Amino acid sequence: MQIRKMTHEDLPSANALCLESFMLAVAPSVSAQGVATFTKIAAQEALAERMAGDNLTLVCIVEGTLAGLIELKEGRHVAMLFVAPAWQRRGIGKRLMSSALQQARANVVTVRASLSSVAAYERYGFALAGAVGEVAGLIYQPMEKRLSN
Repeated sequence: MQIRKMTHEDLPSANALCLESFMLAVAPSVSAQGVATFTKIAAQEALAERMAGDNLTLVCIVEGTLAGLIELKEGRHVAMLFVAPAWQRRGIGKRLMSSALQQARANVVTVRASLSSVAAYERYGFALAGAVGEVAGLIYQPMEKRLSN
């Protein structure tokens, strides 16, 4: 299991992983608008654009396959965390989160967790931080994790 920064060569696999995971776990609970919004966010061009900016995207490679990814926006906000369905419950999400948090640049890291992922974020040490919200059809639970210095 290798955790490293995402490269341009990873973009097709990263896009496929995000869409597969989202369609299984999140899409059934959101509107068509939410699915369309996420499809744009996970597009290869959008991933590449954010990768070139101030977002850190880490991938987990297992047996030559991209098995998971995490995107940390501006060193303080988890914008995405996905593990391929076939690789879930093997510690990949935990390893990705740990690696991303080591590179955080804030004392508090936030996430807008999909409702289906709240329990996973709680296992990573995040706590609820406000009421459920919705942006462009995506329903989320604000959460945060305070980092020790």
